[in-house]
Amino acid sequence: MSKRKPGRFGAPTPWQRQALADLRAIGAEQPDTLRMVGVPDRTDDGALAITIEINTRGTVSVEGGIRLQPRERFVLRVPSSPLLPPQVDVTHTRFIGYPHVLQGHRLCLYLDPAREWSPAGGIRSSLNRLWAWLSDAASNRFNASTALYHAVGGVLHQSAGTPTIVVREPVLEKSMQAGYLIPRTAQRLDLTFTPQEPPTARLPVVMLPAPLPMGAGTTLVELLQQIDAPLASRAPAARPFAPAVLTSLATSVVRNAEDTPQYLLLAVPHPAGGPPHLLAGRIPASAANELRSLARRQPGCLSNLTPSAVNPALPIEWCRVSDERHTVTTRRDDNRPVNSYQHKHIHIWGCGGIGSWTAEFIARAGAARITLCDPSVVTGGLLVRQNFLETDLGAAKAAAVADRLRNIDDSLSVDIAGGLLPEDAEQIMNQADLVIDATVSLAIGQCLDVLARTPNRKATLAQIATDTRTGTLGILTVCAPGTLQGPHSLDSLAGSSVLGDHQLELYHALWQEAEPDDELVPTRGCSVPTFHGSSADLAGVAATLTTFLGMQLAASKSGTHLVALPHARSGPHHHYVPHVP
Repeated sequence: MSKRKPGRFGAPTPWQRQALADLRAIGAEQPDTLRMVGVPDRTDDGALAITIEINTRGTVSVEGGIRLQPRERFVLRVPSSPLLPPQVDVTHTRFIGYPHVLQGHRLCLYLDPAREWSPAGGIRSSLNRLWAWLSDAASNRFNASTALYHAVGGVLHQSAGTPTIVVREPVLEKSMQAGYLIPRTAQRLDLTFTPQEPPTARLPVVMLPAPLPMGAGTTLVELLQQIDAPLASRAPAARPFAPAVLTSLATSVVRNAEDTPQYLLLAVPHPAGGPPHLLAGRIPASAANELRSLARRQPGCLSNLTPSAVNPALPIEWCRVSDERHTVTTRRDDNRPVNSYQHKHIHIWGCGGIGSWTAEFIARAGAARITLCDPSVVTGGLLVRQNFLETDLGAAKAAAVADRLRNIDDSLSVDIAGGLLPEDAEQIMNQADLVIDATVSLAIGQCLDVLARTPNRKATLAQIATDTRTGTLGILTVCAPGTLQGPHSLDSLAGSSVLGDHQLELYHALWQEAEPDDELVPTRGCSVPTFHGSSADLAGVAATLTTFLGMQLAASKSGTHLVALPHARSGPHHHYVPHVP
């Protein structure tokens, strides 16, 4: 908690004065329930600190819940601006170790202030949340496994200017092990346990014996003290663990180059069990040099180092950890139709207006391998609507899309098939999981019809396109394995059905010859006419078709989807034509 300094920052802001007035009014209305204690103070960050006392006799505690005294005192910290919610602290350590108690003294009333804090509700809304928090805590209704950063005191440890540490490999259940940080960008380091040669930085990975409910501190000595702190909420370690941490740190620091920072990774056990929480620290280069000097004064016997020998001011900075271990991560697109693409090998033929966006959506959905086929070249005019960059000009579309996909997912395998159609197209039918034709080529569509009859075909075949007039319509034709007709044939059958239905007039243009004004010539001279449409149109159409294709994959059904963006001409925004064998 910040030290209170009365009178140093001048008069309260209008927001703080209103909060104070509201508290006094509530105290006058309910004197047996709430009262203010002492005089409000100002904290060193400009907040107004108001001590209140609440009657909690009516709150029933159960086993495992927080034990409340008949009257509990809290320090309500009202920030100078209503953009941030008030904070509630306690001045004791009786609540330490409980879920949603931050650094032993702050109550986590708002998990997501952006959605949960409304300034219009004023201080009364914060008091209501405090009442609800106390009731849930006493009744043991908090889930410790989802408590915010509970393993390290509930506070996000991050220092300005530090890189992000990416962790994807499993962290073994070992008290000490060596890790290595591979630089990827100026702001990113990747952790690996495979030994690396210098200048790759070595760091200790330490499995702590207990959580850090008071946080990890801002100096190395504070961290070592917290590791062995005999807190009431946990049994003290059989012997101090901090010296072993210091020895492991010294072992790494002397192996890293002079004038380089020293990192460490702490695996902090979670009170609810399961995978540990990861906390990455960095000792700045100058401080790391000091630690190196200390270690070198103990040649051959680093185990003699003790925390008492460390400069108390030696700082430790905290890095953001991008913890991507499978045991702790749930995909944000979990249980969505695009999950059908996960771990699949997918061919995308045609990397233009629809194909370039579709490829990215499928890559982000978790495909294992994507093979691209499109020999045409990126030109500047395409940038207004296709998924390319200025730096892609002059490159083959397939190569440019491949580079983009590789930068989306390290685990994704991306390759390129040469020519208008892969030479091994027949083999692909029994190797790939999905082939998407986004070429809008009659010849390739007819080839797919022939390939659809490949014996024991494994691949689902799909064809995607948009309309010429607006780029706001989309058509997806899917041929599941076992369907002997290809997407070109199914497209023709769907067209016969749709053109005979006046209620589907919106989609008639997908099968009709283009009118003179339906196409545009982007460049004067010998320029191939093309369709109208913006990047927003094409990305929207591609995203919608990608979603419906995922649904078709999951159902293993053949059929044709017609879609229209919200700003398309009037008509049904989705229509499905099932394939009837």
